[in-house]
Amino acid sequence: MTPSKRFVLVAADDNPDDRLLLQAAWEETAVVDLFLVEDGEALIQFLRHQGKYVDAEMTPQPHLILLDLRMPRKNGYEVLQEIKTDPILRRIPVVVFTTSTARSDIERSYDLGANACTTKPESFEDLLQMTQTLYHYWFMTMRLPS
Repeated sequence: MTPSKRFVLVAADDNPDDRLLLQAAWEETAVVDLFLVEDGEALIQFLRHQGKYVDAEMTPQPHLILLDLRMPRKNGYEVLQEIKTDPILRRIPVVVFTTSTARSDIERSYDLGANACTTKPESFEDLLQMTQTLYHYWFMTMRLPS
């Protein structure tokens, strides 16, 4: 089944290599428009159409956010708390996408309202598989807010 609409995914990650890998992995999914930001502050600006993201047509409201935890300027915990306490943004599902496997990071992420937590794959092949899993679950199976 092919979806009849396009989906917007925003990934916040401070590691440029991880951003390149995410871009390459999501290229195969033609109905997902991927936007990449370099830290938590940029993600909040993107979501609120501020700073260099002021043009709402160029920065559409995402259907899903992939969020790294350890980033400069505003870390993933701060961003998650800000998103989930904002009446407009809190409906956007957030998947914590981190290298951490610490129980405390997972628990804290869920306590702050994360919709899911996953560990970044170690190989590109595993990233491709995870991308397909995320795509099928969030964009093909789940009903997302508009």
